[in-house]
Amino acid sequence: MDKLKVMTIFGTRPEAIKMAPLVKELEGREEIESICCVTAQHRQMLDSVLDIFQVKPQFDLDIMEASQTLSTITSKCLLGLEKVFQEVRPDLVLVHGDTSTTFAGALAAFYQQVAVGHVEAGLRTWDRYSPFPEEMNRSMVGRLAELHFCPTQANRRNLEAEGITKGLFVTGNTVIDALQTTVRKDFTFAEDALNRLDYENKDVILVTCHRRENYGQPMEDIMSALAFLAGTYDRTVEIVYPVHLSPVVQECAHRHLDGIPNVHLIPPLDVEEMHNLMARCYLVMTDSGGLQEEAPALGKPVLVLRRETERPEAVAAGTVKLAGVGYDEIIDMASALLAFPEEYDKMAHAANPYGDGRACRRIVDAILYHFGRTDRPPEPFCG
Repeated sequence: MDKLKVMTIFGTRPEAIKMAPLVKELEGREEIESICCVTAQHRQMLDSVLDIFQVKPQFDLDIMEASQTLSTITSKCLLGLEKVFQEVRPDLVLVHGDTSTTFAGALAAFYQQVAVGHVEAGLRTWDRYSPFPEEMNRSMVGRLAELHFCPTQANRRNLEAEGITKGLFVTGNTVIDALQTTVRKDFTFAEDALNRLDYENKDVILVTCHRRENYGQPMEDIMSALAFLAGTYDRTVEIVYPVHLSPVVQECAHRHLDGIPNVHLIPPLDVEEMHNLMARCYLVMTDSGGLQEEAPALGKPVLVLRRETERPEAVAAGTVKLAGVGYDEIIDMASALLAFPEEYDKMAHAANPYGDGRACRRIVDAILYHFGRTDRPPEPFCG
């Protein structure tokens, strides 16, 4: 019997972190021919993840260009993937999450009548413009996909509410699989300022803030709140902010936070550095999606710098709180965790709802089951 040709497609750093362990799992299965295609929607940040996980793509579209837009990303992906599909003719294409690469990859596969599997399926905010364009990307991929690999039971219910009832598997999130290989107690940071921080006696706050919907007044208020917290807790708190490369984010962050002694504005970190910093920090404040899953797995409370989240399971479990984007609300929530140990402990010791480190195994088992290579579906993740 011929091997199944399974192609993974991704193009950004967050996708790569979550797809790399799945690529490795596919490569280790004798029933599968694993083919990896990257779009390089984010070139430099993508390459660092590929190096860390030792993933070598067979196809690299290298689409990134200066001042790229959603339209240029999508159109270049579609045209490049058309040629790849015509050459390879995979049995299944796997895309991840909600990026423009994800949507274009699923649409290009549909145009070639190739089956699509959606990894991290079923996340919803129910607001098509927030996060933008991610909410619509993942919703449209849900309509194009035949297989839906849902991290949680709640994600499955979201799809069922939309009338998607076939090909659903609850697997956990592959990012938990990735954490098992990246976090080490003896890790040394390339950024030496991180090696010098006193993680035992200071409350180190890891911050990320970069989303488009936070541009403008929301980001102004977030940065002002960070400056206030740094000044108020100047003897006990160190804030570490790997600043996104976006010129909008760079300008706002440096205008508000430059010159504050206990605020460290550093370049973006690779996945190993970020995971190990997260493992050592006290608290995470972020508008990222992935960190809402990663930090709870490491026992770190998360304050989400957004008005809503497509990951409500963590809010329900108590590992994440929505701080919003208002100056006063952010300060109040962060201060409660810094001043009251009992409030911190409630979040730090809550159960992580996102996985047990076996998501990739479940996904590949589900693929083999779908294609009739095994007669038993994987046991679902029950977080």
